Amino acid sequence: MVTPKYLKQGDKIGIIAPARKISKIEIEAAVEVLKSWGLEVVFGKNIFNSFYQFSGTDEERADDLQQMIDDESIKAIFCARGGYGTVRIIDKIDFSKFCKNPKWIIGYSDITVLHSHINSNFSVETIHACMPINFTEKLSEQTIPSLKKAIFGELLEYEIENQEFNRKGNAKGELVGGNLSILYGLIGGKSDISTDGKILFIEDLDEYLYHIDRMMMNLKRSGKLHNLKGLIVGGMSKMNDNLIPFGKSANEIIAEIVSEYDYPVCFDFPAGHISDNRALILGRMAELNVSKTVTLKF
Repeated sequence: MVTPKYLKQGDKIGIIAPARKISKIEIEAAVEVLKSWGLEVVFGKNIFNSFYQFSGTDEERADDLQQMIDDESIKAIFCARGGYGTVRIIDKIDFSKFCKNPKWIIGYSDITVLHSHINSNFSVETIHACMPINFTEKLSEQTIPSLKKAIFGELLEYEIENQEFNRKGNAKGELVGGNLSILYGLIGGKSDISTDGKILFIEDLDEYLYHIDRMMMNLKRSGKLHNLKGLIVGGMSKMNDNLIPFGKSANEIIAEIVSEYDYPVCFDFPAGHISDNRALILGRMAELNVSKTVTLKF
């Protein structure tokens, strides 16, 4: 895997919106923080456009991403928010200059499309972390500092309490994954990831419990869960149920589906659509230890 150059004070960073639309006021707090880190912020020219729920047409959003990829003065690309829409533009992007001049791509949720596409096709590390829209929210004390550590090349190492349903063990492998719904939607396509011999991270928001079951069954039947080194389950937030209950929580569904395997499994890891959304470097070798506590080291 290729590691993009870490940022330093004075670097230019780009902010784009490849999915749902966003307003300038929604990311003002993030811009001020990024500037306080010594970074120069450049907006995509179409970032504040509006086309129904999207931040501009597919062509406008793709153009912003392409411009930021091709501009050698831009050292990292922050995705302003998620939502839906990145999959509509991913096949319009020419990554040839990105391969020659790789740079950090930062975001989560719908940005899993970019993480997966880059991991699968170009073997470049990316950062799963909070996005500019999140900076106005009540976040944990570690969320934004962990992002800063990741982009400036400081050591990332986490220790959390053991949780119910965890399965003990040690694992070393490349960390891949992201939003479960997005991973499910990418299976079989150009942006599908390989999970063999890797540590898989998943998280999700606002899904029906039966659909969590359906997606996990799909991952199992397509072989995505068979040869893992380990599984990390992040936030499974604001789950929904039908009038007739499904009968299991999201964590119980996942624990049951992976019960036949013997790799370590960690639940409730602080990453995803939650206030404690710590930065993860996707594509990087990591070590997961699940025992009396859970540690993840990059």
